[in-house]
Amino acid sequence: MELIFGTLLAAWTVGGIVGFFTNILIAVVGLGFVIFFHELGHFAVAKWCDVNVERFSIGFGPILWSFRKGETEYALSVIPFGGYVKMLGQDDVDPSQLTSDEIALDPRAYSGKSVPQRMAIISAGVIMNVITGLLFVVTAFVIGVTTSPSVVGSVSVGMPAWSSGIQRGDRITSINSRDIRTFGDITRSVALSQGQLNIEGERTDGKPFAIELNPDITGTRRLIGVGPAPSLTLYEFKDSKLPSWEAGSAAAKADPPFQPRDTIRKVGDTPVETFADFQKVLAERRSETLTVYVQRGGAPSDRLVPIKLAPTPMRRLGLWMDIGNISAIRDHSPAAKAGLRVGDKISKINDQQIGHGIDPMRLPDVLASLAGTDVTLTFSRQEKGTEPKEQSVTVVPEEQPGWVETPIFENSPLSIPSLGVAIHVIPYILNVERDSAAAEAGIKAGERIKSLTFVPLAANGAKEEGAVATNEKPIIFDDEQKNWSHAFLMMQERTDAKVVLVVSNEIGETRNVTVVPRESTDWFLPNARGLLLAPLTLEQKATSIGEAFQLGFVHTRNSLQDIYLTLRNLFTRDLSIKELRGPLGIAQVAYAVVDQGGSADFLLFLGFLSVNLAVLNFLPIPVLDGGHMIFLIWEGITRRRPSEKVLVAATYCGMAFVLGLMMLVLYLDIFVHRLAVK
Repeated sequence: MELIFGTLLAAWTVGGIVGFFTNILIAVVGLGFVIFFHELGHFAVAKWCDVNVERFSIGFGPILWSFRKGETEYALSVIPFGGYVKMLGQDDVDPSQLTSDEIALDPRAYSGKSVPQRMAIISAGVIMNVITGLLFVVTAFVIGVTTSPSVVGSVSVGMPAWSSGIQRGDRITSINSRDIRTFGDITRSVALSQGQLNIEGERTDGKPFAIELNPDITGTRRLIGVGPAPSLTLYEFKDSKLPSWEAGSAAAKADPPFQPRDTIRKVGDTPVETFADFQKVLAERRSETLTVYVQRGGAPSDRLVPIKLAPTPMRRLGLWMDIGNISAIRDHSPAAKAGLRVGDKISKINDQQIGHGIDPMRLPDVLASLAGTDVTLTFSRQEKGTEPKEQSVTVVPEEQPGWVETPIFENSPLSIPSLGVAIHVIPYILNVERDSAAAEAGIKAGERIKSLTFVPLAANGAKEEGAVATNEKPIIFDDEQKNWSHAFLMMQERTDAKVVLVVSNEIGETRNVTVVPRESTDWFLPNARGLLLAPLTLEQKATSIGEAFQLGFVHTRNSLQDIYLTLRNLFTRDLSIKELRGPLGIAQVAYAVVDQGGSADFLLFLGFLSVNLAVLNFLPIPVLDGGHMIFLIWEGITRRRPSEKVLVAATYCGMAFVLGLMMLVLYLDIFVHRLAVK
């Protein structure tokens, strides 16, 4: 209920309220159609077999509205999570009707029909869902489906994709011999896989690659750590008053201003075609004010608008931290070739002590500046049963810019791309810069940061002392949550905030310290400078009905395969039950798809839902269609019906299982995914 009221308050205009309830109505009608077609299959074949259909209901429980036509009552019931067709001689609430000889004597009773006829009636709902699901999908491809291509836009530092050498801009074309066309294909193929993955694709220069990797299995599903690619077009919010850039960023101060749906075509004299191209220029010229040329509206490509875009200085506190051991090494990297291992701790770069002579947060840029030269790394390694031993190796860093691979998630390590290593930065203070914000706040070397909370700056930018009330979640630092790199990145994005640090001294006493980060004069971030870019999209639109059916068939076949793989991975625990969604989750997805305004996307969703309903209804669980089919197969083989005792026991066990599953997914929706309380 809070979700509904919160959404209403956010759109408290006549148009917003009408749009909100219109979206809900469309979503409900769409979901109702999926249920309707399933029950229509049962109803139509039952009538064809001359069975007396007593009730056709959309929904369960008490009847809200009904009318009678002929011998059948048509009803709309209060619980909208399904529907049923009540036939003479068949009632899941009273399974003894199926074994009643008296009812079976009625020629129009379901239980009096032959086994093939009853099989046809039971399977008709599933068949109807597969057919309508295919038609939904075919129609979607006729209209044109917009999706994300299988281009990698981000690689999570330290994750399997990063370690195996997958890079921003790579296009993945195959996983375990399964064709990959969209980014959703990547997500599903990884999550529903087992064992090692064989990944094939193309680099940005068109060269093919093939790698093998083991997904990360520490979470609720298998992951490799990649994200979809952005486009070069500025994002346009539904609320036209919202800008296409981050507040306080360089993009917010651009001259002249950017506009939503501007498409970046050139930076200076350098044409850019992909975000990877744009990122490369930003990294190479991170300290410069750039002239970005954009194509605006329907203007021709030779009439570009030049916009001045300033650099993004790093925001710093003046704290130099300690570093932890190497947490990941990229395959075939300079570090791997030099024999470095996960668990080694780097202490010096060319005799400069990390944390005293070099700020650990600058390591990615320091080593990038030494690309192509011999660099001496001093590190300590602890062999089993021995004390750590200091060693040195010579490496030649690659020309890979720092801070392009960013620690976007909590507990992400810091990437040093030119070496191919990832390390965690530990919030134990080794050095405090003179005249820095941290020094003026009284923070000293030897102290430790326990947590960091962002607090909005006062209107006049005042540096008032002490913690300020805020609803923001603090970033915690401890032995398990090594979040300093992530917090440092968030500090670059939160130009509207100061930070409140919980600082612990040598004897364990803690205090709150408020610090306003300061902009560096010689260190710049190679990011998009605050521009909010729309996702890179791909339109799949059939050029003929034949092609639409071909695309629809492939999509439906893959959906059926994915459902099977989902059930398999749930059983083998390669997929956590926490990934399941219940009726609230389905309703939320339906509403979100409708709210995006794409009829093709909504039809694609209904197609997916129809196929899911078909497969799940045909599982061999009593009270579901699959359970009825098992009993019919038994009867067809043995030439006798199951006993009333077996039917009653099996039906009630099936009911208990289905109700238990419903309670589980509702619990997950409300308390895990928090869909009803956002």
